Amino acid sequence: MTAIVWFRQDLRLADNPALTAAVRSGAPLVALYALDDDAPGAWRLGSASRWWLHHSLQNLAADLARIGGRLLLRRGGAEFALEQLVEETGAGAVYWNRIYEPWAMRRDAEIKARLKGRGLHVESFNGALLFEPSQLRNKSGAPFKVFTPFWRACLAAPPPEPPLPAPQHVTQGPAVDSERLEDWRLLPTKPDWAGGLRDAWTPGEAGAQARLREFAAQGAADYGDRRNDLADAEGVSRLSPHLRFGEISPRQVWHEVARRAGDKGASYLRQLGWREFSYGLLVANPDLPEQGLDRAFDAFPWRDDAAGLAAWRKGETGYPVVDAGMRQLWRSGYMHNRARMIVASFLIKDLLIPWQEGERWFWDTLVDADLANNAAGWQWVAGCGADAAPYFRVFNPVLQGEKFDPDGAYVRRHVPELAKLDAKYIHRPWEAPAGVLAMAGVRLGETYPRPIVDHAKARERALAAYAQLRGAG
Repeated sequence: MTAIVWFRQDLRLADNPALTAAVRSGAPLVALYALDDDAPGAWRLGSASRWWLHHSLQNLAADLARIGGRLLLRRGGAEFALEQLVEETGAGAVYWNRIYEPWAMRRDAEIKARLKGRGLHVESFNGALLFEPSQLRNKSGAPFKVFTPFWRACLAAPPPEPPLPAPQHVTQGPAVDSERLEDWRLLPTKPDWAGGLRDAWTPGEAGAQARLREFAAQGAADYGDRRNDLADAEGVSRLSPHLRFGEISPRQVWHEVARRAGDKGASYLRQLGWREFSYGLLVANPDLPEQGLDRAFDAFPWRDDAAGLAAWRKGETGYPVVDAGMRQLWRSGYMHNRARMIVASFLIKDLLIPWQEGERWFWDTLVDADLANNAAGWQWVAGCGADAAPYFRVFNPVLQGEKFDPDGAYVRRHVPELAKLDAKYIHRPWEAPAGVLAMAGVRLGETYPRPIVDHAKARERALAAYAQLRGAG
């Protein structure tokens, strides 16, 4: 009897528990990907993620074909796609790996109950996390709200199981109709803004594995020393989009980094811990993407600043390190993690624009847009999340640039109009003498904007707003 394997955020063959279980059942397989867009409107896949998904599905289809399988594509509600496929194939079993977005968890529970009610064998697995969110609890039996004790609990737990090997062969189930990937129009048409993404990334399981091997061998041991260097593109793993789409599993990353880097890989493995922590927050707080965990921030005096938001999105704030980060994002669908904190602080604290505006922009433009990580990260910077940075910690964009991009290489790469400016002034061009600006071909207000806000005054305004909030509480 046919078994259906429902692919979602696990677009890989290796260490795929659902696929492995289906193959071991001995049944002929039908592999399904359903583009259901069931998420609430604001959290449907963003433009950059759709670009990545197209190429990831293309690669998964080719990988399945190499072992005798076929990827079936259906668009529409997942529950309807599954029920229709059961009717068409006479399937007696359905396997999938769990995902943890709140609406997906509710829907999946309903699907499982409905299919079991029809007499099907249904199994779901953890293929996305090192630990189930319900597995780790604090001493009171509640979900962790602070990262450090959570991470200690992770390290004290039995280590993650070794990754499962990819199946060498699958027996293809009944032939049924599939939609064409091209008809889903996941790729941009006019204008084609994806050139930078194509240059920067290799979506798919093979690309993920290659990147993991390279990072584990050459970057993981030095991650703690290099992770904040904005100009060091190899100082970070760049595995986040591969993890987001499940082209590689956290167990594969954990074991490869531990094998190649040993104890020196601990700093990077801690980042996997933050990912786990974020998912725990999301499962425990389903409104995390919209609502601050600290409800006192509901009364925060945010500003409506359409012009400031537009300048931030375009990378035209007049603060070079902020603009470099935002332009890196637009061109490559990615931003260095240190830059993410800098640009988030600028939007929230210099401009007093709600953190949800930044979260939504990241969701649409990041190839690694991950609901749990995105929401938890923005709330951390805003000061309203779990284990959050205190609100009075306001990043100075000039000092951040000078500390983490001292030679200006990151700015020169992403803000080319400042490329010839002396390192002394590249993070504060408004202080450069007229002759220095002229020699570099910089005309403030023309070729590069003047700062849209005075940081010192903006910081005072932010601290006053914070004091007002605490006073009201």
